Amino acid sequence: MSVAFVPERLRGKAEVNQETLQRLLEENDQLIRCIVEYQSKGRATDCVQYQHILHRNLIYLATIADAMPPGAPKPAE
Repeated sequence: MSVAFVPERLRGKAEVNQETLQRLLEENDQLIRCIVEYQSKGRATDCVQYQHILHRNLIYLATIADAMPPGAPKPAE
């Protein structure tokens, strides 16, 4: 399951670090590859679930980026 699917009670409590961001980026890479593969095989309807997960991950990453003040250092490793 995607790391962006955090239970409501844990939201805002997890530390965002370089490892977490890297894992999420790698997951997005895999999702994109699956989506492209399904689409190339003419199975576009089968890739909808992956598109939803990718969308959620991208929104999560954008939210983290927007929350960081300008010129802030990278998240802790």
